[in-house]
Amino acid sequence: MFLSVFDIFKIGVGPSSSHTMGPMIAAGRFLDLLRAGTEAIPGAGPPARVSCRLHGSLAHTGKGHATDRAVALGLCGILPESYDAAAADTALARLAAGQPLTPPGLPELAFDPDTDIAFDTGPSLPGHANGLVLMAHDARGALHAQETYYSVGGGFVLTARELEQGETSAGQAHVPYPFTTAAQMLRMARESGLSIADMKRRNEIAAGHGPGLEAGLMKLWQVMEDCIDRGLTDEGVLPGGLGVRRRASAIHRALKGEQGRNQTAPHMINDWILTYAMAVNEVNAAGGQVVTAPTNGAAGVLPATLKYWLDHVPGASRARVPDFLLTAAAMGGLIKANASISGAEMGCQGEVGSAAAMAAAGLCAVLDGSPAQIENAAEIALEHHLGMTCDPVRGLVQVPCIERNGLGAIKAVSAASLALRGDGRHLVSLDACIETMRQTGRDMDSRYKETSQGGLAVNLPEC
Repeated sequence: MFLSVFDIFKIGVGPSSSHTMGPMIAAGRFLDLLRAGTEAIPGAGPPARVSCRLHGSLAHTGKGHATDRAVALGLCGILPESYDAAAADTALARLAAGQPLTPPGLPELAFDPDTDIAFDTGPSLPGHANGLVLMAHDARGALHAQETYYSVGGGFVLTARELEQGETSAGQAHVPYPFTTAAQMLRMARESGLSIADMKRRNEIAAGHGPGLEAGLMKLWQVMEDCIDRGLTDEGVLPGGLGVRRRASAIHRALKGEQGRNQTAPHMINDWILTYAMAVNEVNAAGGQVVTAPTNGAAGVLPATLKYWLDHVPGASRARVPDFLLTAAAMGGLIKANASISGAEMGCQGEVGSAAAMAAAGLCAVLDGSPAQIENAAEIALEHHLGMTCDPVRGLVQVPCIERNGLGAIKAVSAASLALRGDGRHLVSLDACIETMRQTGRDMDSRYKETSQGGLAVNLPEC
């Protein structure tokens, strides 16, 4: 299995990689299935109507995550990587006016989002907590084709068959440094004399991503930075009905006004880090463009950490942004391969915890940490998110998610700093920490794994 840096970091749309981007991608894949015709049921006529049934976490929190909207947009041919807000609004307006879907290469398809998307809050499908079934019927009402998809976190989507066969949505490239555990990664680093970033870079080149690799990485950072900048200027109340006010802009103005004062407390740097992260997650909560890092719900942690380094640490250089992202992606790949980055499987330890581990590793790398120190930084950050639940109020990626990203970024910076104070030797390995997270997520009550059935989601009566 090879997970590219471009698998871990995807340009997409908020508010959720698993509940918004994934269903949108699944709907697009279903159109491709209908075009291919290979799954058509013998005796059925051409497809004339499509429908969708959401299960598990998608059903419980789908309204808050705009899952129904995402499915509708995917069936309209709109995908996360090329998302255009104006085109999306136009497509939804056509559906609201009763017009059919007109996908290229297929006949007109009747589809009413209000009646053709069902939220099934019964038992989850067997493969994963984020399951959806897409169906097409012919003009007589007979089933033409059906497929089950699972949105497994970070925008990764698998069919039921792919999940059963152990596929991952990742490539199967032959790479020179095929580490699947942190122990293997450290051994290969010692034997090769290469940094983690350089091993990851050579793997990307071997997988065919060499041309444009550095430019692609800088594009990812540009989208992240643009997202921060937008969040630092946008104001008002976030959509969804909770009445959550955007705060990043006002805090940023206050921080700018306090710059240069002799009596500013040293801990104020935390406010900068918090504000950068909150800016990203406010954009995400409003359905704006973000980069999964490794998910939308945790999209603010890594950009905030990288922005902190670039703007506040002497000697930082944009030329090393690729090293930061490659190192972070290596950690994200280990976590995804050996546990999960899905809040519906792991709770928030799998989202903000993973993001903090990735950000800590990236920061440690650009601060010239050794591979052992980098692994230690990732472990420290992940260890101190173990057991964190996912309990979004009203299913919206707002409370506690926005602030939680800020605290995750602060933990990432602290973890990198602590690791750099040592020589890389430590008691708990990153592999042991990842396995502990996997076991904790497996044992965690489903009410605390992105279903909004426990925790803060049920203890705010006014919501």
